Amino acid sequence: MVNLTIRQHNLQRMTRYLCKLARVSPSGYYRWLTAEEARQLREDADKHDFRLIKEHFDILRGKAGPLVIKIRLERVSGLVMNHKKIRRLMRKYKLVATIRQVNPYRKMAKATQEHQTCPNLLKRQFDQGEPEKVLLTDITYMHYGNGQCAYLSVVKDGATKQILVHYLSSSLELSLVERTLENLLDRLDGNVHPDAILHSDKGMHYTHPKFGQLLKKAGFKQSMSSKGNCWDNASMEMFFGHMKNDLDYKECQTIQELRSRIEDCIRYYNSRRYQWSLKKMTPDEFRSHLLVA
Repeated sequence: MVNLTIRQHNLQRMTRYLCKLARVSPSGYYRWLTAEEARQLREDADKHDFRLIKEHFDILRGKAGPLVIKIRLERVSGLVMNHKKIRRLMRKYKLVATIRQVNPYRKMAKATQEHQTCPNLLKRQFDQGEPEKVLLTDITYMHYGNGQCAYLSVVKDGATKQILVHYLSSSLELSLVERTLENLLDRLDGNVHPDAILHSDKGMHYTHPKFGQLLKKAGFKQSMSSKGNCWDNASMEMFFGHMKNDLDYKECQTIQELRSRIEDCIRYYNSRRYQWSLKKMTPDEFRSHLLVA
């Protein structure tokens, strides 16, 4: 304010008086004046870096936070930028990521169902360092079109976070998880890890005796979330949250269109979605990394 007044009215000999009115020390004013060029350089640098951030932010349709953008800058653009700086610039220029909030009551409802048939073998130790040893599965509802509903069953690798298989159906019958298990065995080509665990919640599909028998025959140990604890299958819930946040599935008019979009989304998630917890790799890359290590 002092500097603007002095410049506008050419009041060079009134600096001390104006500083006194503004309750600013003359020495402080002159230090600020000397640093003006540096401030302008920083502002120009911020604008330049923000343009780079917004480019990736827009590509991801506003659904990416600082960590995801940092990884994309490094992997896609070859630029290293501190995530704290990215967060500061996003806050400065009011760039807010659209993050889907998971409904805690829905999670709790799934976790408090009755009929526990087997113990929780994982205790939230989803990542045990070996691909295809700990497998997580769950079902999510997907409302689309004009009131239609489809059901997506997924199996996720606890170590690599890869989505190994998925199956979409318009029916919620037991065949939904049976077909998912068939697809999983095809994907593994019969090479089931000797200590393989398939972990789920206590939904009616997973507590069904037939499904338990199929798992046992295939060589899987069955594990289920503890009663009343919504965090015991948090890894699967997290994937569904990201998927529904990224996928415009409600616009689909047919289940075939929905199936195609889901396949594209999962393909992108496995091969192109860099994750901070995977050493900034994609799930596919991290699997190769673990196998080599």
